[in-house]
Amino acid sequence: MTERSNLPIPDYDHLPEGSLQSRIRALSADELRELLTYERTHGDRLPVLELLRHRLEAVEAGAPLSEGDPAAAQPEQAPPPQGGSPVSEAGAQMNNQPLRQGVAEQTPNRDIRGR
Repeated sequence: MTERSNLPIPDYDHLPEGSLQSRIRALSADELRELLTYERTHGDRLPVLELLRHRLEAVEAGAPLSEGDPAAAQPEQAPPPQGGSPVSEAGAQMNNQPLRQGVAEQTPNRDIRGR
């Protein structure tokens, strides 16, 4: 059985399907079979299995391997948050206290009948 550390693609388990699709294009048929075996016994993700099977069939039918090292690519990561707030200082609430009933400074002046 193949161990994670011996896989042809580092961080294989953490790659999204889209990234995996481009990185398997440089793998040989034997490397693809190795990933298929690993995937069946570990993740067993149907979309990934289909992706690996289709690529293996293409390579076995004579499809060329792409250049590049699949191990050299960095795994995809989400960009860091930009920070800040879309609320301007003018629109920010001055205090966090809820309005109270019957306080003249916080409610409009109305008589009992709502006029």
